[in-house]
Amino acid sequence: MISYDNITLASFKTSWLPDTIQAAMLRLDKLHPEISGNKWFKLKYNIAAAKANNDNGIITYGGAYSNHIAATALACKEAGINCMGIIRGEEHHQHMNHTLKMADANGMDLVFVTREEYRNRNSHETREGLYPDYHIIPEGGHNALGAKGCEEILSIFPTSEYTHILCAVGTGTTLAGLINSAAPHQQVVGISVLKGAHYLEKEVADLLKSGQHADWKILHEFHGGGYAKKSPQLIDFINTFYRETGIPTDIIYTGKLILAFSELVQHGYFPNGSKILLIHTGGLQGNLSLTPGVLSF
Repeated sequence: MISYDNITLASFKTSWLPDTIQAAMLRLDKLHPEISGNKWFKLKYNIAAAKANNDNGIITYGGAYSNHIAATALACKEAGINCMGIIRGEEHHQHMNHTLKMADANGMDLVFVTREEYRNRNSHETREGLYPDYHIIPEGGHNALGAKGCEEILSIFPTSEYTHILCAVGTGTTLAGLINSAAPHQQVVGISVLKGAHYLEKEVADLLKSGQHADWKILHEFHGGGYAKKSPQLIDFINTFYRETGIPTDIIYTGKLILAFSELVQHGYFPNGSKILLIHTGGLQGNLSLTPGVLSF
């Protein structure tokens, strides 16, 4: 069982944040060295379901640099469950990166498929039909059990004082969990890290509980060129934010979240007196794709 004792809620100030707005970061990245950020919350109830059903193991999906793949491998190892990762891109079979080596070392059976096969992963011809006794976790942990786990994020510390809750959005699972558990007076804002991903609204809505929810929206203009795309501006911002706050972020999710937050602040998006809670969803291992020394932490 993973303890939440290492998670912190840290208020911060920066050169661009006015005194009229308060901000704090929920440091989910401190949860665990490898199963960090929101990953455990999305895995928690999926692993419990696999064990309760006496499934032979877990099958999940991801790209070669997937934080979800790395986290699932170790979480299943610690839970004593077999796991298989369906990896997008056959070329990675011969050139294993840090993420895949770590997943392999933790006992995940890696199956490399073509990008076309991966796109068709939800069809009856794929491995779900070949492994009926396995529990299937969609890419990024995107299912109702994943959202259920993410509902617990806002219960780690008292968070009702915040007017706005912001998090990066990949699959929308974490955002759905936050919306389900946020107070009615709070606005939950997702920052999409994917280009043109306007389908996310439906993906999130499908995971929401029936009844009244907090106000929510997804902003689509802060993807920085698309998933995993980086720019000198983003790198400089991440380094400056670390120097000013001591909080490390990643180039795929939380770095783009904070950069979006700074731009929203500068454009007057938040009324004076707002209290903003930003969710650090981990994923720092994604920075390993950078040349050493590019980041200052």
